[in-house]
Amino acid sequence: MSVVVLIGSVGGLALASLAGARRTESSFPTYLTSLNPSNVQVLSTYDDPELGIKNGYNPTLAERIAHLPFVRRATTAIIFDGNMYLPYVKGLHPHVLAGESPATFLGSWDGEFSSVDRDTLVAGRLANPKKMDEAVMNVQAAQEMGLHIGSVIQLPFYTDAQAQSAKSAAQLGTPFLVVKVKMVGEIVAPQDVLESDTDALGASTVFFSPALTRVLAPKCSTGTQTALQLVGGDRHANRVIAEVNRIDPDAQQFGEQVTSSFVPAIQRAIEPEAIALAVFGAIAGLAMLLIATLMIGRVLRDGAEDTETLRALGANRAMMLGDHLVGVVTAVLAGSLVAIAVAVGLSPLAPLGPVRPVYPTPGVAFDWTVLGFGLLVLNVVLGVLALLLARREVKRVASRSSRRPVTSEPPLVRSAANSGLSISTVTGIRFALERSRGTNATPVRSAIAGAVLAVTVLVMTVTFGASLNALVSHPSLYGWNWDYSILSSFDGAENLPSHQIATFLSQDKDVRAWSGVYFTQGKLDGQGVTMLAQRPGARVEPPLLSGHGLDAANDIVLGTTTLSQLHKHVGDTVTLTNGISKPATLRIVGTATMPAFSDGLGLGLGALASTSDFPASLLNIQDSPIPGPNAILVRVRAGVAPSVAYRSLEQVNKEVNAIPKASGLAGGVITVLRPIEIVNFHSTGTAPTIFAASLAAGAIAALGVTLSASVRRRRRELALLKALGFTQRQLAVTIAWQATVAAAIGVVIGMPLGIVAGRELWILFARSIDTVPDPTVPALALTLIGAGALVFANLVAAVPGRVAAHTSTALVLRAE
Repeated sequence: MSVVVLIGSVGGLALASLAGARRTESSFPTYLTSLNPSNVQVLSTYDDPELGIKNGYNPTLAERIAHLPFVRRATTAIIFDGNMYLPYVKGLHPHVLAGESPATFLGSWDGEFSSVDRDTLVAGRLANPKKMDEAVMNVQAAQEMGLHIGSVIQLPFYTDAQAQSAKSAAQLGTPFLVVKVKMVGEIVAPQDVLESDTDALGASTVFFSPALTRVLAPKCSTGTQTALQLVGGDRHANRVIAEVNRIDPDAQQFGEQVTSSFVPAIQRAIEPEAIALAVFGAIAGLAMLLIATLMIGRVLRDGAEDTETLRALGANRAMMLGDHLVGVVTAVLAGSLVAIAVAVGLSPLAPLGPVRPVYPTPGVAFDWTVLGFGLLVLNVVLGVLALLLARREVKRVASRSSRRPVTSEPPLVRSAANSGLSISTVTGIRFALERSRGTNATPVRSAIAGAVLAVTVLVMTVTFGASLNALVSHPSLYGWNWDYSILSSFDGAENLPSHQIATFLSQDKDVRAWSGVYFTQGKLDGQGVTMLAQRPGARVEPPLLSGHGLDAANDIVLGTTTLSQLHKHVGDTVTLTNGISKPATLRIVGTATMPAFSDGLGLGLGALASTSDFPASLLNIQDSPIPGPNAILVRVRAGVAPSVAYRSLEQVNKEVNAIPKASGLAGGVITVLRPIEIVNFHSTGTAPTIFAASLAAGAIAALGVTLSASVRRRRRELALLKALGFTQRQLAVTIAWQATVAAAIGVVIGMPLGIVAGRELWILFARSIDTVPDPTVPALALTLIGAGALVFANLVAAVPGRVAAHTSTALVLRAE
């Protein structure tokens, strides 16, 4: 029964963890598939008078795109926020963040968002498609615009002619249409399930009903985004995009993307969580195999006298082997079936992570790959081990002489006895270290091995968790090794006046160093890469992982993932092309953890290059009258209070916005923009604690079972001690010391092993996600673990100690 319970519980937990890891890892693709996603999204029309486009919706162009080769279905989303003047909107209570892009208002009547690229309703209900006065919003709109379900906003819409001819808000005239719209639901789009802080700066969206969209589209459209489902999926995406650009050259300027372009970033963020769950399952499985092997060996040894009896009655080795194996193999098979039932019962706890609230098929799941393979492994591995142990036991019985070997007393027991410790203490130490023989054999080795394994895994998990918490709470480890950034508006798309800012910052006594940066695009050896551009020798730059920083114009620093994608090494050269300047040969001088400032920049992704490698037009994509940097990276002096430094930089930001040509260009002061991985780690930071608590609970339960088995098997010895004068208290103290010694050995051996394993595991993990590998060893937590192991060992020993204290001398020794 012990074997069945162990395999069923711990093995079931291991299988559930492995199955949960697979379900977590595939959760986002499963969710995305359930939304009937498009393959390509093209901003097919945008209201731009300079290009002669007078309306943001062109049904003729949309129809031509829908009939391109490989296009199976086309739907449209029509944008309206350019035909609204947001200060005139009533009912909003905005909480605008620094660098925040304005809210987006859009709608569709041909299936976009409802049958294609479906949004997921998380609260309220969907808007009635026949009502103009109903709309839904995403979660960011509720947070940033101060809206909630039931909020009513009054929206003035101006025609394209009004919006294009008016030079100021006062010249807009009377709105074409004023509509009061009620928010009836809250939705989540797939790209919003998990996003970086940078992505969140421009994600506030309100979705109009088809009824209102039809009325507004002919006269009040800012732009049209066409979503295409393709024959063969993404395989033909580039060909279709090329065809769109051929029939509409302006589309290339407006932009297009593969719909699933955000999936790799989300998968990178989810994957570590899935890996951690799989590692936990593997550790639990290995622990179960180890302890089950020791337990099976003990079960086989317990039957030694029966085997000797069978031998005396004439049984051969095959018969004795069969007698040993029938019960053990049956227990292993029964335990395996229980493990599968436990794993299936725990399956509703998966997937973990950000997709769980919107996962399309929650509840019980049967991962037959894990369950089938797990059933096979459990029975084959434990069956083979049982066979080997049974053969050894039969061989030992068959070759046993009538004289039993004398066992030596463990040195620690002799030392304890010679040191003058109490008889209860010495006896407890002997119980913990001396296995005894025959029917009195006790699980000494399994108890010590279990304690060492439990402490090792617990310390390893806590060390890893502390390092994860340190990573989340120290931005310098994930690319933000400065204190603040002054970010231009529209998520860093505008430019800041560098000369005036230099004057302001040089006069700010709180500022220690600062550097300006640009966000731009280029190709390295033909592969598109997002670039962070600044002057060589800048005083503030991203944290380096290897090599050195940007010292000259022909230097370049890469993210490690980008370096790997280019199949290059530090010291190699790459060719930079930007479509305007002549190609430049740059030397890779180092790798760095890139900050998540924009799409394509983040952990392991992007490059740091010199501003001289780019023409002015690529450093000023909005054609701003002030060709300064997109952001300023600022380090403050040591000892300056964060609140003081922040107020000081906010004043600088205010002074920048007061410059006539720069009015509204400075978005604000940013403390940190977390990449998508860190956002996910922050939201799931309790996972290591849960794993550690599960392991601790398992270790405590295992120690309790082991002590109970020891007391049961040592009943004769306990009865003899009681007959020789041991009091009930001395017997309880003996069992307490037995538990304390096992726990102490676990702490002494397991603590350093766990620290080393935890540090090395964290370094491997940190390098895999391209952060600075700086492991943290939580001294206080480890001290509490060591002390707690001893305390809990004594608490667990209370019940077996009480049983030992009440051992019936007459009943146990009646045969003496």
